[in-house]
Amino acid sequence: MGSDTFDDAGVYKLNEDTALIQTVDFFTPVVDDPYWFGQIAAANSLSDVYAMGGKPLTAMNIVCFPSQKLDYTVLAQMLKGGFDKVNEAGALMLGGHSVDDDEPKFGLSVTGTVHPEQVKTNAAAKTGDRIILTKPLGTGIITTALKGELIKEKDAEEAVEVMAELNAAAAELVQEYNINACTDITGFGLLGHAYEMAAASKAGIQLYYSRIPLLNRVEELAAEGMVPGGAYRNRDYLKTCVKINSSVNDIEASILFDPQTSGGLLITIPSAESESLIKEMKKRGIKGEVIGDVVDTPGIVTVSG
Repeated sequence: MGSDTFDDAGVYKLNEDTALIQTVDFFTPVVDDPYWFGQIAAANSLSDVYAMGGKPLTAMNIVCFPSQKLDYTVLAQMLKGGFDKVNEAGALMLGGHSVDDDEPKFGLSVTGTVHPEQVKTNAAAKTGDRIILTKPLGTGIITTALKGELIKEKDAEEAVEVMAELNAAAAELVQEYNINACTDITGFGLLGHAYEMAAASKAGIQLYYSRIPLLNRVEELAAEGMVPGGAYRNRDYLKTCVKINSSVNDIEASILFDPQTSGGLLITIPSAESESLIKEMKKRGIKGEVIGDVVDTPGIVTVSG
């Protein structure tokens, strides 16, 4: 799998038993605390390996840092956050590269492994599948409100913890089920990544807003204008392939376009197995919910109330 697909990472088959998964991601801070930022950036980078059905093996830091503006203790905390999260994932941090820049940026280049027959793709959703999301939405709106000082840091604790949470437990669990497709929700928002899955699978996706888990206060903050610019860009890009029913208002729609940082996995699974998977998720502390169905409208995402 390479850049010609909509998938989350590249996959290179070494032999009949092993394939390498390779991915890279980095971005500017979404929170003020450098240690939390390091954890979030690392979890976000590692997520692509989990979305492909693999396990992280090694990671390398990618760092931009304004050495003339910020104390090196800030850099140390960013790196420690990333190191601790990589360690939590059971992978090894091998080193990395840094450059002097006007603003801090951090992320990882990650290599993982997977059995070639266990690779998960976003291109295999089948009509009749149920669609499951494993984390609540709204991180872009929450962090925008935090930057705009509309909320305090304690009000964003839930979002920070969600962003820093690895998708490892969900990825491990889905290997026990016959899931058909998988991707993770990041910068294109729920609807952008749902569209990629629909287009790659040559299927349609029907989502129900009332079933989609949200972070606390997201609807309230969206109504107050705390919607990041990326949500509007996502909405404009997807205007021909996403159909939103009149039962979903404009504020609710903006949440579905909201760019996510280190979001959950979006999974499709045969309907007969979905209830069992959700029950097992609850037992393991994974906040999975059935949010829709795969339908026969190729390349189209529809949202109802």
